[in-house]
Amino acid sequence: MKYNGESKPVTHIPYGHQCIDDADIAALVDAARSDWLTRGPKSEEFESALCEYTGAKYAVVVSSGTAALHIACLCAGVGAGDEVITTPMTFVASANSIMYCGARPVFADVLEDTVNIDPDEIKKRVSKSTKAIIPVHYAGHPAELDAIKGIADRSGLIVIEDAAHALGATYKGSAIGSCKYSDMTVFSFHPVKHITTGEGGAITTNREDLYKKLVMLRNHGITKDQDAMGSCDGPWCYEQQLLGFNYHLTDFQCALGISQLKKLDQFVKRRREIAAAYDEAFASSDEIVLPVEKAWVGASRHLYFLRLRAPSCRCDLFNRMRSSGVGVQVHYIPVHLQPYYRKRFGHVAGDYPIAEKYYTETMTIPLHPSMTQHEIEHVIQTTKRHLRSPYC
Repeated sequence: MKYNGESKPVTHIPYGHQCIDDADIAALVDAARSDWLTRGPKSEEFESALCEYTGAKYAVVVSSGTAALHIACLCAGVGAGDEVITTPMTFVASANSIMYCGARPVFADVLEDTVNIDPDEIKKRVSKSTKAIIPVHYAGHPAELDAIKGIADRSGLIVIEDAAHALGATYKGSAIGSCKYSDMTVFSFHPVKHITTGEGGAITTNREDLYKKLVMLRNHGITKDQDAMGSCDGPWCYEQQLLGFNYHLTDFQCALGISQLKKLDQFVKRRREIAAAYDEAFASSDEIVLPVEKAWVGASRHLYFLRLRAPSCRCDLFNRMRSSGVGVQVHYIPVHLQPYYRKRFGHVAGDYPIAEKYYTETMTIPLHPSMTQHEIEHVIQTTKRHLRSPYC
C-alpha cells in the first residue's frame, strides 16, 4: 500500500490536539465582552504570568512562534552577511526566521540519542560570520544548553532557544524559558503545543535592552517612551525608531493563554504519564527504538517518536496506522533537504547523516493530554499489531 498524496486517511486520534475546557471558554467570552479585542491589558497579564512561570525577567507575546523567532533574530543583530547555526531537524520556521533577516542558516548535525543539535558539530561551524546559535529543544527534550552557552560565551555569540516544543520542561533544575543559559527563549502556542492561544508565541529574556527592542519590533518599530524619544509636541506623540511589524497577540487570545497556563503543569504531567505508558508497552519490542530522557532534564514530551529498525516498511506502516484510526505523523523532513534550501545553498543528501538517518526511521504516534485511556490502549495495540505484520 503506497501513499499517493491524494488519499484522505481516516484519523480518529490526532498526533496532537488542544485541550480546551469550560474555564478557557469563559475566559474567551469575558475578553470578547470587554473593551479590548486587539492588544490590551490581557497582553501584559499574560506576559507577567509567563515570567512568573519561567523565572525570566521579561516576556513579550506575539502573533506566532515564527514571529517570535523572527524578531528574536533581529534583536540579536542578525543581518545580511551573518550566519546563524541551528539544527536541520526542526520545522522550517527555525531556519526561515534567519533568512527573513537576510542572514544564512548554517546547520549542525544532531545527536543520535536525543536528536538535539550536537555541541561538537556547532564548534566546527563557528566562523567570523557567526552571529548566533539557535538550539531547538526537539520533542520537548532540552538541548545541551550548558555546552552551547560555553561555545557562545567563548565566541561572543547570542543564544536563542527555540523552545516551541518545550514549555514546561526543565534543564538542570531550571525552567526552560528562564534564559539562564541563553539571551532569549522562544515559545509557540499553536494548538498542538503544550498550551494554546490559537496561533501565538512569546519571547522571554533577562536583558532589558533586548526586551525594549522586542516590544518596539512587535509594534511597527514604534515607541511611546518619553525618555527614548526626541522632542515631542504633546502626550499623543510616538516615534518609529525601527522598521518593525504588526506582530501583536490579541487580548482574547491572551485571555485564553492565561487560562491555559494555569493548567500547564497538569498538561505536562499527563503527557509524561502517556509517554511512560508507551515506554512500558514498547520496551521489549525488537522492531523499534524508543525516545530517551537524560537524567539532567525534565522533558515536556511534546512528541513521542518511534524509530523503526526496518525503516523500509515505514510508508506501509504509516498508512496502515492511519487506516486504523491512529493519526501518526513524521517530524521532520530535514530542513536542508527542502527544495528551497537545496536550490539556495546547494545542500544534498548526506550533508547531515545523523539527522537524515533519523528522518528515514522515525514516526510520531499520538500524544496529547486529552487522550483517554481507551485511546492510549488503542494506539499501543494498533502499533504492536502492525509492527508484527509480515511487511515490517
